Amino acid sequence: MTEYRLPDRHAQLLEYAQTLTPPSGWKIEVSGDEIIMMAGPSVVHQRNLLVVREQFDAHRPTDLMPSENTDLASPNIGKLRNPDLTYIPITVVERGGNEVPAELAAIAVEIVSPSNPENDLIGKVRDYPLMNIPLYLLIDPRDGEITLFSDPAGGSYHRRWNGRFGDRVPVPAPFGFDLATTELLRDPA
Repeated sequence: MTEYRLPDRHAQLLEYAQTLTPPSGWKIEVSGDEIIMMAGPSVVHQRNLLVVREQFDAHRPTDLMPSENTDLASPNIGKLRNPDLTYIPITVVERGGNEVPAELAAIAVEIVSPSNPENDLIGKVRDYPLMNIPLYLLIDPRDGEITLFSDPAGGSYHRRWNGRFGDRVPVPAPFGFDLATTELLRDPA
């Protein structure tokens, strides 16, 4: 694994972002030199997340727990991301707090935000493999597309599965099931 040294300005930005208290319903993320603040999700977003989460919950390994809006941190590369859904080891509860080392996450699931799609489609596709998150499931309700990224190495994902709402997504280990997407709703907002 490549060792990254975090520049002082990134360390300061990450430290500053962690002191911020966003308004109710807002999330904060850090990517490089940017602090990203996002508004709360729509009801279509929440419904789609429920459809996905119920299926993952039915196939989750017993040593993993679901978590929504948990900060996944990679301070060594200046990243703090907050996926819509992730599965992390149950043992992280012993650490306390709301921040989990990103490399402990089994997957990051994002429903594309209509107000800031570039954050999910570009920023997180760039950041999640750098953070050593093995799977990134990206659901875009604007156009009904689904992408599953896997096999991170050297700062990028080396496998990519593309489909549309209605397709079955082949989710690999540690979950090992086909995600049904017929109940996902489009949200062209």
